Amino acid sequence: MLHIAKFTFSPIQENTYVLYTPDGLAAIIDPGCYFDHEKTALANFIAEKTLNVQFLLQTHCHLDHVFGLQWAAETYQLQPHMHPIEEQVLQFAPISGQRWNLPFTNYSGPIHYLNDNDTLQLGNNTLQAIFAPGHSPGHLCYYCAEQDFIIAGDVLFERSIGRTDLPGGDHDTLLNSIRNRLFTLPENTVVHPGHGDATKIGLEKRNNPFLQ
Repeated sequence: MLHIAKFTFSPIQENTYVLYTPDGLAAIIDPGCYFDHEKTALANFIAEKTLNVQFLLQTHCHLDHVFGLQWAAETYQLQPHMHPIEEQVLQFAPISGQRWNLPFTNYSGPIHYLNDNDTLQLGNNTLQAIFAPGHSPGHLCYYCAEQDFIIAGDVLFERSIGRTDLPGGDHDTLLNSIRNRLFTLPENTVVHPGHGDATKIGLEKRNNPFLQ
């Protein structure tokens, strides 16, 4: 069984997730910690739970989702996983940081690539990478079928969807990703988004105004 801890970081209020097993294996998804006290909060949680971080996973690489990536990689001696197309978004992130007046040290180092339907094992738990572009060109979601949840990044929110006005975004592509990749999941699948509160696939199929 996987436990899910959510941290909301930075002035952009991004959700960083830690998935962890009862015996202490963990994955950090989208480390968005910007301030030192946020990095400390995440590190303290991992230390208090005596977690062994196995993976750094990126849904995508907009600046708010990678603020803490270099720090996390150095702290836990790991290399991030992401879709190969998303590397170009990572390289652009510092420019976005300057424009938002949020400068940061970007990740530089090796990258592990994940493609659609690739899987990762966290203990006895399987995470499936689901390619869902539109908000960003190489966006991945991480689906755990055994526990009916998906870490959805900025694809689908409670009664909303990800913005598509950033470089590489496309509205029709995003809607297609939601309808054909996320809305085909069981209706009771819990959606853990990159911003805001969790929702469920069935609720969004019935109530999301962007998808009626």
